[in-house]
Amino acid sequence: MSTSPSCASSAAKTSLPGLSSRRATTAASQRQNRVLLLASSTGVPIDIALAALPFEELVIQRSSHFPFALECTLRTCSAEDLMVFKLFAFRPRDLADAESIAIRQRGKLDWDYIRHHLIPLAEVKDEPGILHALDRLRDPR
Repeated sequence: MSTSPSCASSAAKTSLPGLSSRRATTAASQRQNRVLLLASSTGVPIDIALAALPFEELVIQRSSHFPFALECTLRTCSAEDLMVFKLFAFRPRDLADAESIAIRQRGKLDWDYIRHHLIPLAEVKDEPGILHALDRLRDPR
């Protein structure tokens, strides 16, 4: 789904019936954080990121379809793009997720691509620990 951030919440609810908000957040908060925190009718958490940056647009172009359920596919980002998102978020849960991605995708990740797209994001965030975490995951000696 591609929509403007100001319409994202209503577009998601219209396009994805059966989903409910996981947290009581305002539309303004969702636009500011550019993520919708939803849950399926069975309680499965679903995060929908709202693209606004050139990198996020690239992620959409690089995404692929993943069979989710009978006659239902979800468009998902690559492991490399997910790694960039997780390292940029730089929260404990996201760092643990990044480590799991690195383990599961061992030998398959394009680390140069990850570094190329993570460097400018880490600079904007002014968090040198992001690149240190990337180096630890790339070479876990």
